[in-house]
Amino acid sequence: MDVTDIARWQFGITTVYHFLFVPVTIGLSAMVAGFQTAWVRSGREEYLRLTKFFGKLFLINFAIGVVTGIVQEFQFGMNWSDYSRFVGDIFGAPLAIEGLLAFFLESTFLGLWIFGWGKLPPKLHAATIWLVHIGTLFSAYFILAANSWMQHPVGYQYNPKTGRAELHDFWAVMFNKVQLVTFPHVVLSAYMTAGAFVVGVAAYLHLKQRRAVAAPEDDAPLYLRAVRIGAAVTLVAGLGVAISGDVQGKIMTEVQPMKMAAAEGLYETESGASFSLLTIGTPDGTQEKFAIKVPKLLSFLATGSPNSEVKGINQLREEYQAKYGQDPGNKYYSPGDYTPIIPVTYWSFRFMIGLGVFAAAGAALILLVTRNGGRPTGAWWPRLAILLPIAMILGNAWGWMFTEMGRQPWVVFGLMTTAQGVSPGVSVFDAWVSVIVLTSLYAVLAVVEFGLMWRYIKLGAPAYEAPPDHTSDEDRPLAFAY
Repeated sequence: MDVTDIARWQFGITTVYHFLFVPVTIGLSAMVAGFQTAWVRSGREEYLRLTKFFGKLFLINFAIGVVTGIVQEFQFGMNWSDYSRFVGDIFGAPLAIEGLLAFFLESTFLGLWIFGWGKLPPKLHAATIWLVHIGTLFSAYFILAANSWMQHPVGYQYNPKTGRAELHDFWAVMFNKVQLVTFPHVVLSAYMTAGAFVVGVAAYLHLKQRRAVAAPEDDAPLYLRAVRIGAAVTLVAGLGVAISGDVQGKIMTEVQPMKMAAAEGLYETESGASFSLLTIGTPDGTQEKFAIKVPKLLSFLATGSPNSEVKGINQLREEYQAKYGQDPGNKYYSPGDYTPIIPVTYWSFRFMIGLGVFAAAGAALILLVTRNGGRPTGAWWPRLAILLPIAMILGNAWGWMFTEMGRQPWVVFGLMTTAQGVSPGVSVFDAWVSVIVLTSLYAVLAVVEFGLMWRYIKLGAPAYEAPPDHTSDEDRPLAFAY
């Protein structure tokens, strides 16, 4: 393996691992805020218990997510210095704003939320967690703006003297048409993931409560309510993910037609192109042996018209060669190929869609069997519910693999290939040391994360404690609630 191979593996491992926490953080902050708002409005103790229970899980996830995310910034300078030099003027503004505005908004009000229990008035205290959620949305927006520029570079001027892309129009970068469809798609998938997380955790505790020989109190109704709330969020957000994903697919076809062709393994241009649910072909993916297809679906996904033309890989390759010249190539891509790894794009696209459909369908089924306050006795539905967060986390990971791998061999589409962005001064030994150290560190963090999560999930929701009286003027010190 050369330095490019190792750098790609390191970035892929650390980024996919980090993104395991991101959608849970974004979505769970909103769900915790919703539970607390329900308690403030209704005064029902079950909502306060759910707030504190899922709030604790949110804090664990947030802390590990911050630690794993810090590494991402250092990676650019370690293994991707030529890339960093090229995009630095573009990425500087949105990422600086993300750090100064979004992260400080999150951290400041998260501190007030943690230490403000029993000190701040209930409505004001609930507002702090909503501001934390707003901070996560700001953070997601600015980071996705940078990523969307990699997919569709706009608002820049190339300086041949410095060899850098320089920011020309800040607002063009912020309102890139790829960004405008990517942001709602990612945020809705985060809500869907958090809803599935609530479903899975609450269903496990509901099943555990039912099987207990003796329990100090019957919390099964509490967990069943959480299951239904989480399932409703998962289903509604899933519909939003489907709609936004459809729009995103059409924008993707417009700006990166090769990615859509690679998602189907479509080598020749075709009108009324079919979408295959399953394909068996030759090892190199160039010839089809067997396929289960939905007629004209690919054309609809790509353009909105079932009879429209979808350009194939071979035609696009010729167009790219004429436009961009002969790519120097590497072990994955022959010179002038400009084609991503077809099996990766083909299956990641289907795993992303399939796991999302599974989660939404599972949530709908759970809502059906638990309707009208029913408490089903079968063990199958809690087991199904426990699978939903796993499906969503994996679906998010496959979605980002498709997004990034489908753009290859470009690191910035049309401007810089991945091989051109690697640090020239990094040796194979240095690259191996960094990937081994970071992977080992992340393995330790995984043990810490899942150990803490499992420990506090097994404890279940805390017992209800009446909130303090806020009518008194007595000064009370801030207290750490967890």
